[in-house]
Amino acid sequence: MALFRRFLPARADYSALGSSWKSDLLAGVTVGIVALPLALAFGVSSGVGAEAGLITAVVAGLVAAVMGGSNVQVSGPTGAMVVVLAPIVAAHGAGSVAVVSVLAGIMVCVLGLSRLGRAVSLIPWPVVEGFTLGIAAIIFLQQVPLATGTAAIPGHNTLLAAFEAGARASGPAVFQTLAVVAVVAGIMLAVPRLHRALPASLIAVVLATAATELLGLDIPRIGSLPHSLPVPGIPSFDLASFGSLLMPALAVAALAAIESLLSARVATGLMGPDGRPTGPYSPDRELTGQGLASIAAGFFGGMPATGAIARTAVNVRSGARTRVSAIVHAIVLLAIIYLAAGLVGRIPLAALGGILMVTAARMVSTRTISAILRSTRSDAAVFVITAIITVAFDLIIAIEIGLAAAAVLTLRKVASLTGVRREEIQGPPVDGDQHIAVFTLDGAMFFGAAERVLQEISQVRDIEVAIIRLSQLRMLDATGAHALVDVVSALELRGITVLIKGIQAEHLSLVTNVGVIRSLRHHKHLFAELEPAVEHARSHVRRNERAKDTAT
Repeated sequence: MALFRRFLPARADYSALGSSWKSDLLAGVTVGIVALPLALAFGVSSGVGAEAGLITAVVAGLVAAVMGGSNVQVSGPTGAMVVVLAPIVAAHGAGSVAVVSVLAGIMVCVLGLSRLGRAVSLIPWPVVEGFTLGIAAIIFLQQVPLATGTAAIPGHNTLLAAFEAGARASGPAVFQTLAVVAVVAGIMLAVPRLHRALPASLIAVVLATAATELLGLDIPRIGSLPHSLPVPGIPSFDLASFGSLLMPALAVAALAAIESLLSARVATGLMGPDGRPTGPYSPDRELTGQGLASIAAGFFGGMPATGAIARTAVNVRSGARTRVSAIVHAIVLLAIIYLAAGLVGRIPLAALGGILMVTAARMVSTRTISAILRSTRSDAAVFVITAIITVAFDLIIAIEIGLAAAAVLTLRKVASLTGVRREEIQGPPVDGDQHIAVFTLDGAMFFGAAERVLQEISQVRDIEVAIIRLSQLRMLDATGAHALVDVVSALELRGITVLIKGIQAEHLSLVTNVGVIRSLRHHKHLFAELEPAVEHARSHVRRNERAKDTAT
């Protein structure tokens, strides 16, 4: 029970409510207004419809607020999730999204209960920024059909579909939709300059909708929306399609976990209007909360949800201190469903496309891109590769390839830091020291560096005793230990006596089990200090010299 209690809501979640309830209410209303057009836009862009986006913002936003691990995180449909869902809808239909949402939610819950929340810190910065840039490009390209008043061709690559949509656009309709996009973008860029607290996206949608109604423009609208939440139920599926949805659900779960934890981690560094930080978060509880949110959204016919950094940032800047703000945000959206569904249905799809185009552009930080490209060639390569693959293929494939590239380049760098130095024997020289070689291993003796170390030591010539110092070795794995066995065996076969000095306590069990000590000519050829090892080596050289004199 103590283990599961840490994943459940507690009184401490609302400890600051006594002094912050006013700012929490105001922040919740502000975020709800900001979230409305985004929820509608993400629902439309993913292919499941504005209704699903709005339901997800309400249901998932409420569940994640109560059950999540952050006091200020706001959850709902996001642009990154749209990128993954669009091909799933194209391949399996819109009805599959609710099933994927439930399956992915279960997987994310399992990750949280397995206490894997802090694994997100292992994702390199260039990989995160690379797929963020790729996501921004895809979100922008996905809006081209909405901006041109044409229907997107399902199943096509986003870049190709954008070009086809532009090629098929014709007549006065395309000029009308492009004008709506331009008006929305202009308002969203201009309003923050007047006052940062104004909900630019909502103002843009209201003005664009009013203009299209007054001018009688015949352009696509959102259409009818429900006037209430649907009755919850288990999404229908058949066993034949269930197996084909497991891999898409795994991709969605991976993205939901990564995006939610990154958003929650960023939120801890944000400052509210009072200049105070938002406080820590529980990554494992955040995962279970987001998993439950996606499950609940799936039961209501919605889509998978994640923590949304844009809405979370608005929440913090508006003065949120507790989860009440995110709960109020969900209630505001629920009120819109019951009271203003008809008005919302008249919003032009081009207006939503304009909002997401501006949102995508704001996701790209030229300062961040410049910093990465100027860092190191390997980090820049990882960043570029991840971004290109995200656009050309798939977000999850991009993350996998980006992580693999980062891992390979990092291992290569670590391996280059592993060195073998031949040192001079300290103290007054003794006759015969020229036949003794002292090697010091620095850095990490692991699979990435073992072969090079083996070659460097094995190539030594004209010596009778080799002392291998391991006291400076910071890391040793099984491959590195086996390479030491090969080094000792190769030298001993050439008649060179090998002495090992300074095996660290944490490496002793490994070198013993792999056979490093057993490969020595004698168990007394293991030393804790260098001076006894050198003296023992000199005794071997003297013995060999006497043997040569006797033979002659």
